[in-house]
Amino acid sequence: MRILGLDFGDKRIGVAVSDEMGWSAQAIKTINRRSAVEDVKQIKEIAEEYETDEIIVGLPVNMNGTLGPGAEKVNNFILLLKEHIVVPINTWDERLSTVAAERNLIDAGLSRRKRKDVVDMLAASIILQGYLDYLRSPLKEEI
Repeated sequence: MRILGLDFGDKRIGVAVSDEMGWSAQAIKTINRRSAVEDVKQIKEIAEEYETDEIIVGLPVNMNGTLGPGAEKVNNFILLLKEHIVVPINTWDERLSTVAAERNLIDAGLSRRKRKDVVDMLAASIILQGYLDYLRSPLKEEI
């Protein structure tokens, strides 16, 4: 079972995919946003290429658990995706994923310019890995 992870932003969409066993997430691409139609087309092509069974989209959640200002944009984009892609599309709390991605890249010594090129797909990988870990968690049954 492969799952596609997306970190949706105003300028870019980070993309990650799980391995076939659903154990680990790998960052694969950053889509530079042009238009909603083109964004959906690219995501659909990636989903088909990797034969994904589900798509997880990071949902901006505030630290107090309320939905952040970008949540409406994400939900509107998901509605558009659902018109063109038949696999289930769900959200996952993306809280601090971009911060963690940025910190990892700084620790790796990447320049600011190079970080800009990869931070979104690394954030998508962090979002997807959190979801994959949740799926394997024994606590999942209690929630």
